[in-house]
Amino acid sequence: MLRTIALVAHDGRKKDLFDWVAHNREKLNSLHVYATGTTGKMISEVLDHVTPLKSGPLGGDQQLGALIAEGKIDYMIFFWDPMTSQPHDVDVKALLRMTVLYNVPTACNRSTADFMITSVLYNDPDYRPILKDYSVYLKRLEE
Repeated sequence: MLRTIALVAHDGRKKDLFDWVAHNREKLNSLHVYATGTTGKMISEVLDHVTPLKSGPLGGDQQLGALIAEGKIDYMIFFWDPMTSQPHDVDVKALLRMTVLYNVPTACNRSTADFMITSVLYNDPDYRPILKDYSVYLKRLEE
């Protein structure tokens, strides 16, 4: 089963993500990649399996959130820019919320991304994140 990774970067961090992707090309080429907007165009220069999504502010963040909710994203690398206010901050927060809700390993900086892809669990085909049971939450609507 081909694992999937989402790659996202704010404008001020696109070059950083591109450099990281180029440096880790071999490990990342074993995955299917989803990437938002310009980031997807940039990294498709060095990676083989890139599915481009819309730009984050134009719905790409929501597309990724939906893929996460459907269980189609195994990892996410999101180099966000902590020094620049984003017009779609609420979308970014919602996307990061989805990664926490569905226990998707997520890296927001290069060091954490390096730790993630060098982990012994990274290529373990049997590893599955433990998902919290939200059935109590869902049942409250039935009562």
